[in-house]
Amino acid sequence: MSTIKDVALRAGVSVTTVSHVVNGTRHVSAAGRERVEQAIRELAYVPSAVARSLKSNTTRTLGMLIPNSSNPYFAEIVRVVEDRCFAAGYTLILCNTDDEPRRQGIYLKVLAERRIDGLVVVSTGDDDSLPTLLASLRIPIVLLDREITEQDCDLVETAHMQGGLLATRHLVSLGHRRIACIGGPAGLVPSEQRIAGWRLGLAEAGLDIDANQLFWHGGFTSQGGYEAMHAMLRTEPLPTAVFVCNDLMAIGALRAAHESGVQVPGALSIVGFDDIELSSFTSPPLTTVAQPKQRMGALAVAMLLERIEGRRRDTRKVVLQPELRVRASTGRHAGFVEPVRLLHV
Repeated sequence: MSTIKDVALRAGVSVTTVSHVVNGTRHVSAAGRERVEQAIRELAYVPSAVARSLKSNTTRTLGMLIPNSSNPYFAEIVRVVEDRCFAAGYTLILCNTDDEPRRQGIYLKVLAERRIDGLVVVSTGDDDSLPTLLASLRIPIVLLDREITEQDCDLVETAHMQGGLLATRHLVSLGHRRIACIGGPAGLVPSEQRIAGWRLGLAEAGLDIDANQLFWHGGFTSQGGYEAMHAMLRTEPLPTAVFVCNDLMAIGALRAAHESGVQVPGALSIVGFDDIELSSFTSPPLTTVAQPKQRMGALAVAMLLERIEGRRRDTRKVVLQPELRVRASTGRHAGFVEPVRLLHV
């Protein structure tokens, strides 16, 4: 690999002159610039980003941590973030922590060594060391999707509890009274908030049942939703509807219901959460609570660039509202009778 010294030797100029041409830091004569640029082309010289960052104190590089690259929800958000970064002239370094706190810590140290200008974080749960690690970076940080209570950072997330309430109210409106829930990993804040919305929806409808008997954990994976649904289908009496706290688990639950000969929505209505692209292609298409992923990703980048460019110093916390996408995986309970509406004359 060619170095800046090789370019200077080929062009017959000093290393300093090559540096000025590459970085545009000082005027160089047209003849000198032409010789340097020709030498760069002939040697296929690539300037060191690290060296340039030492001079400008910026790398035009942003980092992003996500907990699971195999989840389409995160992939869809990453695409928005990457597009916005690229349009603003920044390169994005993506790190998948695979829900492992140790890996998350290692990646944060790697990103610090790369001298990134800012960081978007979708945190891994159950990592008590994360607030201290983030504070040590001393760069602008935006939390996305998951809040860290001990960290005073910008935040963009969805109203998760409201989403769980929307899903439960929808099922109640269809006449369902025995409504189960499949939650994500225990202790993960977004999952706990969605579960809280489900419990609130049951209470709001006056459904005096032991919710713990209608609850399973699925780990936010298709396999987890599949196993939780099979466990649910072994209970008596069976629920007639289930709120599943993300679409991946709901897809696994649909598969388990199909294998068990349970018709959806004839015998069981299912609602997911996230509205990933795949959710409209399941059989039947999945009713789900939509997170505004495009807006979330765009806002996260915009807020980060405001901080980097010194256009804002105050901390912002933006909570966006979810929407229900009604498709074919939910239907009326078999015994549901539409309330009679009286006409006033």
